[in-house]
Amino acid sequence: MAILAVNAGSSTLKFAVHPLQGATVHDPDLTGSIQGLEPGGAPSMAWTWQGQRHTRTLADGPGTPFDRALQALHALLDGLPALPRLRAVAHRVVHGGQRYHASVRVDAAVLEQLEQLDSLAPLHQPHNLAGIRAFMASFPDLPQVACFDTAFHATIAPEEAQYALPQALTAQGVRRYGFHGLSYQFIMTTLLARSTRARGRTLMAHLGNGASLCAALDGRSQATTMGFSALDGLVMGTRCGAIDPGVLLYLLEQGWDHDRIQALLYRQSGLLGVSGIAADMRTLRASSAPSAQFAIDLFTRRVVRGAGELSACIGGLDVLAFSGGIGENDSLLRAQVAERLAYLGVRVDAALNAQAVHGRHAQAIHARDSAVEVWVVPTDEGRVAAAEAAALVPG
Repeated sequence: MAILAVNAGSSTLKFAVHPLQGATVHDPDLTGSIQGLEPGGAPSMAWTWQGQRHTRTLADGPGTPFDRALQALHALLDGLPALPRLRAVAHRVVHGGQRYHASVRVDAAVLEQLEQLDSLAPLHQPHNLAGIRAFMASFPDLPQVACFDTAFHATIAPEEAQYALPQALTAQGVRRYGFHGLSYQFIMTTLLARSTRARGRTLMAHLGNGASLCAALDGRSQATTMGFSALDGLVMGTRCGAIDPGVLLYLLEQGWDHDRIQALLYRQSGLLGVSGIAADMRTLRASSAPSAQFAIDLFTRRVVRGAGELSACIGGLDVLAFSGGIGENDSLLRAQVAERLAYLGVRVDAALNAQAVHGRHAQAIHARDSAVEVWVVPTDEGRVAAAEAAALVPG
């Protein structure tokens, strides 16, 4: 049997079919994505099967682009008879709130509770839940499992979770949650299998269009840079990261309304807002514009600053791991971060660091004289979600 792991966004649907052997989840037989799912979009599907990559444009037809995407996915799955039979569908869901600290089978009541969290992750949560509803209708015989990005951080201490606000607000759920938990769970599991030091003071950096840091002890989250929403902490592709709340009060006084502020914080800031060019680090690296370099420098500085803060929370550093699209592929950024963390004993091997790009497996890049192990770990949130679903839905 197998688990279908999916990640539904505003304009994309990523999918992977992970075969099972007992309770063990294996590398996917089939991976792919469907792009162009925004209203009025022109959907196209790309997938890899038995080492061969395929692409096709989805034909026009009735229903929304997402409806046509599901029809195309159904046809693809039915047209590959060598695929194992599906046991369940595992969905990445960004926010589980105070109620959900572990993955859960989804029914109407669970969906209703998760909808209350839409405003805490407006770029992701509504689309995650819309994807679940669509799969419930299109795959009615398969259990649907929600796997939460917040769950990994359920172990942070109350002093980390609580804001210095009145208790009544804390009781309403205004607290730090943390995100990228499926990624951190994968990174942590990989490190524990590869390094005897990973049960010590470990700092994980998920650096991509969304970016955060997580400090762990004994494999459990202790502190993270994201908080109540996915806005806090590091500079991101289009999100601002940490900001003085006084700025928001100022904007309100200037007549800005909720929607304008939300668009600013989530879609117009970060690397895009600072550079005025792009949210993609690769585009900025290729640009000669001073604003592009400044955006990169700001991003790097915030990573270094956050690393110092979180290292202090766990009393130093034994292992440092980079992941995410930037963390896995930008060797220059890794070198610059390591150089500025030299006071913690971090040293990278220049040759190993340069080689650790576009890899599929974890690679150690620390120098021989480094007091801290440094790793590049390509993350796989879908595999974690598949394992969670396999545990919840017995064969």
